[in-house]
Formats: sequence, structure tokens, C-alpha cells
Amino acid sequence: MMLRSSLWLGSASLFMFAATAVAGQIADRERVREALGVVETWLDAQQAYQQIPGLSAAVVHDQELVWSTAMGVAHRESGEPATPQTLYSICSISKLFTSVAVMQLRDRGLLRLADPVSEHLPWFSVEQSHEGSPPVTVEGVLTHSAGLPRESNHPYWTAPDFPFPTRGEIIEGLSDQEMLYASRAYYQYSNLGLTLAGELVTALAGEPYDQYVRKNVLEPLGLHGTYPEIPAEHRGRRLATGYGSMTRDGLREPVAFFQTRGIAPAAGFASTAEDLARFAMWQFRLRGEEDEVLHAHTLDEMQRVHYVDPDFDTFRGLGFGITRRAGKTFVGHGGSCPGFRSQLILEREDKVAVVFMANAMVGAGTFAHGIYDLVAEAIADAAPEDPSVVIEEAEEPLWEKDGPDLTPFLGTYSRQPWGSETAVVRWKGSLALMSVPTDDPADALTRLKHDEGDVFFRVRSDGTRGEDVIFHRDPSGTIRSFSVHGNHSRRLEPGESP
Repeated sequence: MMLRSSLWLGSASLFMFAATAVAGQIADRERVREALGVVETWLDAQQAYQQIPGLSAAVVHDQELVWSTAMGVAHRESGEPATPQTLYSICSISKLFTSVAVMQLRDRGLLRLADPVSEHLPWFSVEQSHEGSPPVTVEGVLTHSAGLPRESNHPYWTAPDFPFPTRGEIIEGLSDQEMLYASRAYYQYSNLGLTLAGELVTALAGEPYDQYVRKNVLEPLGLHGTYPEIPAEHRGRRLATGYGSMTRDGLREPVAFFQTRGIAPAAGFASTAEDLARFAMWQFRLRGEEDEVLHAHTLDEMQRVHYVDPDFDTFRGLGFGITRRAGKTFVGHGGSCPGFRSQLILEREDKVAVVFMANAMVGAGTFAHGIYDLVAEAIADAAPEDPSVVIEEAEEPLWEKDGPDLTPFLGTYSRQPWGSETAVVRWKGSLALMSVPTDDPADALTRLKHDEGDVFFRVRSDGTRGEDVIFHRDPSGTIRSFSVHGNHSRRLEPGESP
């Protein structure tokens, strides 16, 4: 059963969502609710135009799950709706859990970052073909700077069956592989490297990788919906079906079920939007001298830059990717496995994290940063400096007290043939136009200010008045179009294509 979004959402409940959850004092702030309404309007359009079967997403501020939602279906064949608790393959986000496990062992004194991998894995036999190269170290593996080839010598990314190797097959095949680069010469993303990191866990902990990670990472953090291997028992139900890239016919075909077997430490996990949100909350609360799964200093160490590629376009922590964007530093990781894309990003200074997951091959990073760009400022404005302070809503509403009721103007309007749609949304106390679909929703917003009656005008970047945007009603008083420079955009009925 599909549930409608709440009335405060950006397009007056025109869009259908499988589940939406908003709770907590920051989530209750009018400006935050407004921003999340725009997020849902944008996601609705992106899902439709990219033919994404299902998606789930979440926004975190510090220890608050500000918002979680899901749209579309987990299984196109049955029509079962996606939810924030739907399981997706998270592929390379698995590397974060593996890296945490390795650093636990480091903190117990069982290894050092400078240790050669061969010191702990005597069967490591990849041929070193670069004279004078330093050894492959634990740090090199965690930063993807070891010079290892990207993959184990097996065709496991190949459709239709995705024949992932067993642990034994990976070890046996190492003798037929050689180093791609000298160690620490270049950044080379390596699933083989993080697979070896998982083998370090097995060797030093004295128990299977999956058991160690469950007992020492997942269970202590309450991540009961996260699995070190894609759980076959949830196929067709809680575990979403994956769908491939779009064909020329505009279709996405289902992808065969797979398990990553020996590659699991690098790419095997499955999780939910809300579990990854809990994982982000742990990272935000692990500060100062706190010790929970890791010591706070160790997490800080993991999220600092340890390797910079010679081209200065790639920065890696220990397991974590690190990026700078619009003056902010983000840490996290993405995941891309057959039929699934996911992204976890955290901005540690303002303690804002975004999770995005889809059961289709789409740009998950674009979605996660798009959500962040729409909500981060509103959350920052709403967050008290002292977390113990209870936020009281302002007596005056966000919108101008004497302004019009904005609800009748909200909705989507056709831009054909020049574009697809324009969404009219609430934004910063008034209205805004947002062209959809778009990969940059914040940049696609055009702010409007009310003049009189059904007349608004564009607010220029310098704050001055631009052209008028005039809304037009039918004899019943219902808004049916708006016009700019005398040219009309027709309002669309719910579910109508432009």
C-alpha cells in the first residue's frame, strides 16, 4: 500500500511515497520541514525520469534521525513498496566496516599500519614487478595506495551470473597476479586490497571475518539490519531486487541475485537507510575521549587524509573517502554493485549526514549531495549550539504573516517542449520554481517573492526585483497555469506527464 506524504511537503501532497518519517526537535522546525518538502519533490521527479524502481534515503543531524523516506518499489514484479527499512546491497560501503575492524585490531596491538601485509598473511604472493617498491602495507591497503590490482583475478563483475570467487579461489589466484604499480606511487582503488584487509581480520582475530564483524562492530552499534553478506533468506521480501542500467528502450532489467563470497569484506554487505543513519550517528557522537567500538582518536585518525594522489584530485583516509566541496569537508563512501547504488556522506563540523540507496544503477553520490545541498543550511539554522537546549518554535510563522496562502500555487507545471517540468515549491518563506529533472536541485531553484494577488516576481541574486511570475485561475478559482513574459506553463494533474 502506498502512503501519501504529509501536507507540509513541497507539492501539496501530490506525490506518492512508500514511507516518510520525521521526528525530533530539529525536524519540527518549519524551515527544515520546508527544505525536506523540496527534497521529496525533487526525488519524486528524479525517480520518474530516471525510471528508478525504488529508493530509500535518510538525513541525520548528530543523534537525531531528522528524516527518512522511501519511494517506489523494492520489487517491481510484486509491487511491494520500498521503505526506510528495505535492504539493499551497499557494496563498497562495506569497506568502512572492514576498516573499523582492522583499526580495532590495531588498537589492541595486533598489527601496525606500517606492517607488511605478508607479515600477517604468509600466503600473500602477488608478484612485485616494480624494482625498489616498498612492501604492501596495512596502511597502503586501507588507503588504496598499495599498488595492488583493482580486482582478484576472477570475472565477478560479469553478467549474467556474477561468479564471485570463494576465499580459497582468491588466495590460490594471487600467485598469477602482479602488482599494478609500485607501492605508494599512485591511488588505485582496489577491491582486492580491502578483501585482504578482511583476511587480516580473520587471521589476527582467530575467527571468521563475518563472525568478528557482527560481534565487534555491528551488534555493539545496534545495526541489526546490516549483514556482512547479502542475506539470501530475505530475497523477494525485505531485500530489494536490483535492476540494471537503462536500455535504449528506457527499460531497466532485473539483475540476477548474487553473493560476493570471498570479496565480502570489500563489497558484500547489505543494509538499510536507517541502519546507515545509525552508523553516522555513532561517528558524530564519538568525540573527545569517548570509546565505543573504537576510541574517538582512532576514528579521527581514520577520517584524516593519509594519502594524496600525485594529481591532487583524490584524498583517502583509512577506509574513508575524503572530499572538499563548497568549503566543506565530507567523509564517507559510496557503493556500486550489480543492480544497486548507495552513498553515505558525513559533514563532521555541522554533524549532518545523508544516506541514499537505490535498487538501480544511478548516480548515488549526486543524489546524496543534492539532498545535503537542500537541507544543510536549514538544519544549521535550526540546530542549537548547546544540544541540551530544547528548541522552541518561533511565534511568527516562517512565511510572511500577511502573505497569501501558498498552498494553491504548489505543484508541477509543464515546460514542454523546452524542458520537462517546473515544480513550484515552498522555499525560504515564499515560493520558488525548480526545473526538474536536475542533478543540482539547489542551483535549479529560482526564488520568488509575492507582489499582490496572484503575482510574484523573481528575486535576483543581488536581491533586486526581476520579471513577474503570474499565476492564472480557472472560473472555479483553481490555479491552472503560470506565465513568465506572457508565456504560459500548464499545471499538471497528479500523475500526469507533461
